[in-house]
Amino acid sequence: MDYKKEISCFFFDYFIDWGLSETFSKYLNAFVLGVIVLVLVFLADMLVRKVLRNLAAYISKSSKTNFDDLLIKNRVPRRLAHILPLYLLIGALPFVLDDFLELQHVFSVILNLIGIILALRIIRALLHTLRDYFKTIPGLRDKPIDSYIQVFMIFAWVFTIFYAISLITPVSLGQALGTFGAASAIILLIFKDTILGFVASIQVAINDMVRIGDWITFEKYGADGDVVEINLATVKVQNFDMTITTIPTYALISDSFKNWRGMTDSPGRRIKRSLYIKQDSIKFLTDEDIQRFKRIGLITDYLTNMEEKLARINERDDSDKSIQINGSNLTNVGLFRKYMETYIQNHSAIHKEMLLMCRQLAPTPQGIPLEVYCFSKDKKWENYEYIIADLFDHFLAAVPYFDLELFEYPSSPNRDNFIDVSQ
Repeated sequence: MDYKKEISCFFFDYFIDWGLSETFSKYLNAFVLGVIVLVLVFLADMLVRKVLRNLAAYISKSSKTNFDDLLIKNRVPRRLAHILPLYLLIGALPFVLDDFLELQHVFSVILNLIGIILALRIIRALLHTLRDYFKTIPGLRDKPIDSYIQVFMIFAWVFTIFYAISLITPVSLGQALGTFGAASAIILLIFKDTILGFVASIQVAINDMVRIGDWITFEKYGADGDVVEINLATVKVQNFDMTITTIPTYALISDSFKNWRGMTDSPGRRIKRSLYIKQDSIKFLTDEDIQRFKRIGLITDYLTNMEEKLARINERDDSDKSIQINGSNLTNVGLFRKYMETYIQNHSAIHKEMLLMCRQLAPTPQGIPLEVYCFSKDKKWENYEYIIADLFDHFLAAVPYFDLELFEYPSSPNRDNFIDVSQ
């Protein structure tokens, strides 16, 4: 008896001696060997992973380049660690299932398919590592590297699928590819929408364009809500009025839409809104105005510092202050803009570590826009709207304190232009 037979029947004789039937002994022998092999493979997988992880970490620390860091980030060593255990499992299969040739063939095909998938994952991880590395090179940052990787992965998937077919069926790889090429025209004609949806779903998944739970706005299809389902042909969006909008999957890559995930993932939600100030209410501030505005607590220190600073500048430049336009001066609109910015900086609901400013935009026929640009800490819709309302309730009420007026269209025509037709 050769060594293979001795290993494959290692427990068989013991079971026969215990009085078990020959058939049951074969199954029990295969089961026990299988459990032993799985335990050994599991231990080997853990050991190889630990060794490769520690080796990769050591190389990463001692290396001056960041390529090895990107390999670890994209889990290349972890993927490679599975190769040896899988090879051991394939090698042990003939010993475990020596008496079950059909079952051995089935498990052999399954393990080979797992090997193909593992190879694809390793290739994908390596390609992502190359992509991340190329993006660190200034001359390659604006190149469509992602597109090249996607095309390569599509061909890799197609080849893998046909190779898997050749493993499962008697059809060879060459015959499968030849048959597919001959039938491709008919397949494209009959299953055009399905193929478009399939390709689109792959691209959506690879590019991580949309996930279930994302809030998207797709004006073309009237969709504004949360994605509840993504399948081969359609994407279902539950709008905020609880209606459902169905969008073709390929529309996600052929048309433009807005995904609000970046906002929900960020630390804050943007506030961007303007007040329109009447231009004829803007003026230079007199000394009396400055003293009066110093009573407003948020800008007292600012006015004191600016008053001293402007006095030094005007004295240095020997400005004739008998005419107010001469020299450096404060304006009520500039002071109000500073007040708005200080108020926002002191508001507890505003994120202080993100961009925060109050800016003046270009004049419009409706007046001078003063825009608030900041981010709220709370991103929940109703709380977000409450924060905006709270800010602008205060600003709207504060405008008259700075001798300013808001622009608004007249509610009715001028009565002086009416013609009395009652006489």
